[in-house]
Amino acid sequence: MGLLQNLAALLSLLPVTIAVWRGRAERDGLFWALMAVALAGPFGLVAVRFGTSWNSGLAEALWVTVLFSVLLFAMLSAVAGQAWRLTGLLFPYLILLGLIATVAHHAGDARAPAAVPGGWILVHILVSVITYGLLTLAAISGLAVLLRERSMRLKRRDSLSSLLPSVADSEWLQVRLLIASEVVLGIGVLTGMGIQFLSTGQLLVFDHKTLLTLGGFVLIGALLFAHFRTGLRGRRAARLFLVGYLLVTLGYPGVKFVRDVLLG
Repeated sequence: MGLLQNLAALLSLLPVTIAVWRGRAERDGLFWALMAVALAGPFGLVAVRFGTSWNSGLAEALWVTVLFSVLLFAMLSAVAGQAWRLTGLLFPYLILLGLIATVAHHAGDARAPAAVPGGWILVHILVSVITYGLLTLAAISGLAVLLRERSMRLKRRDSLSSLLPSVADSEWLQVRLLIASEVVLGIGVLTGMGIQFLSTGQLLVFDHKTLLTLGGFVLIGALLFAHFRTGLRGRRAARLFLVGYLLVTLGYPGVKFVRDVLLG
């Protein structure tokens, strides 16, 4: 049953991906209908998985990431005119995450489900997931900058770069998403410190997850400071941010991958 749920959620991401890659999508009624399908698949899976119990396995974490990434992307596409053009880059990445989750769903099922957390812990989890979703969108925007600038440098417009927003639009999206990510990530750090203090009496425990998350927070903050202070932008800014995204990825799903798959 778990495998069928994973496959159904995975297939729901394909229609909008195919439509955009075949050049048959605009920000119109068809696009929003396909986005609704893409949202319904992960939402249904997450609702079933977390309806009566809590499982913190890798597969569940990845599907929650996919769900919030699609939801945040739909909201972004509604308010930012060119954001929908990131679909052709974002959804292949989300499909990859879904494939990993599908392969890893046995590892997640092997862990005993716990009671649904409440209070501060639930808030912290929600903040963490929203942060990672925003950072994922910012990383895709940064990757779009790299691909667009590469196409311009080679004076060759390939099928992928033609799907993406302009360099200026991608940079605008990346900076705004980074600001939102830094604010929400800061809230996540504070809620995490609150939970740590309530459970152990210490504000911070410097394990690998904490260090990677704090490293990502500091790097993103430094990038934003450099952008507004010195005008840092383009390929250099995008590459540096992708390093920050890697740090946060190692601190969030990376830890679960080591725990559930490599050590499980």
